[in-house]
Amino acid sequence: MPLDPQVRAVIDLIADTGFTFEDVTPEELRASVQVGVPSPIELPSTTDSTIPGPAGDIPIRIYRPSDDPGLPVVVFFHGGGWVIGDLESHDHAARAIASKAGCVVVAVDYRLAPEAKFPAAVDDAWAALEHVVTNPDVYGVDPNRVAVAGDSAGGNLSAVVAVLARDSEHVELVQQVLIYPVVDADCERPSMAENAEGYMLTRSAMDWFHAQYSDDPAERTDPRYSPIRADLRGVAPATVITAEFDPLRDQGNEYAARLVEAGVDVVHTQYDGMIHGFFGMDAAVDTAAVAQDQVAEVLRQAFAER
Repeated sequence: MPLDPQVRAVIDLIADTGFTFEDVTPEELRASVQVGVPSPIELPSTTDSTIPGPAGDIPIRIYRPSDDPGLPVVVFFHGGGWVIGDLESHDHAARAIASKAGCVVVAVDYRLAPEAKFPAAVDDAWAALEHVVTNPDVYGVDPNRVAVAGDSAGGNLSAVVAVLARDSEHVELVQQVLIYPVVDADCERPSMAENAEGYMLTRSAMDWFHAQYSDDPAERTDPRYSPIRADLRGVAPATVITAEFDPLRDQGNEYAARLVEAGVDVVHTQYDGMIHGFFGMDAAVDTAAVAQDQVAEVLRQAFAER
C-alpha cells in the first residue's frame, strides 16, 4: 500500500526542521534528537534510579501504573542505533506500555557507542534484566512475569537478552517484544535498497550506526550482535513488529520466520504504510496507537498465563 498520509505529514514536518542523519557527529545527532516531547500519559509513579552495571551504575527509570505489589514487569531498551536515545527520548513509549499493559516498565539507559562499543550495550542490558529479576522486592514486581521490549537497536538488545535468558539459571522471560528490530549486521536485503532514502531512517544511516557500534567484522557475526545467527530454539515467545517502508523490514520479517522455524510461538505483524520509528508517533499517526494496543494485549495475555 502507499505511504500513510499521516506518516507523510510527519516526514515532511521533520524535513522542514532540517534534521538529517547524514554528515553529523554522534554528539551533534544526540543534541538534535534526545530531547523528548512531554508525554500526555500520566502515571501514579515514575522514579529515576540506577542499578549496578559492569562499568558503573546504569541509569534506569521505573514506571508504575499502580501501587499494587507484585505487578508484572517489562524491561525496556530504547532504540537509536546504539548511538543515540535515552530515557527522555523514549519516555512516551515506556509510559504507553506501562499504562496500556498494566505493568511496571523499567527503562534502561545503557552505554552508547562509539564511546562504548559492542558488547557494552549488551552487557548493560543483561545486567539490568538480571538485576530486576533477582531483586523483585526492590521494584515491587513478580519475578515470574517478566518480559523484555525495545525498538530498533532496543529490539536488537531485547532479542539478544532473550537468547541469554534461555541459557540462564536466574532469568525466565514470558515474552519478548521486538519493534522493527535490528537483528543482523548484513545490510543487503531488498528492503535496504527499496527504502534506502526518503523514509527517515536511511541505508547510509544504518551503515553509519553499525560503524559506530563496531568496526570489527568478526564482532558483527557474533550472535550477541546479530541474533539472527543464534540458535533460537527455546527462547521466549515473541512479538515482532515491522514496517513496510523501513530499511530493516526484511531482516525483521526474516527473524520472525526464523523464530517460527525454531519452534517459538510468534505474533508477527508488518504494518503497511508505516516507517521506522512509527510506534511512538500516536499523537500524529493513528496506526501507532493500534500497534501500542497490540503490544499491550500480547503482554497482558502472556502475563495472565503465568
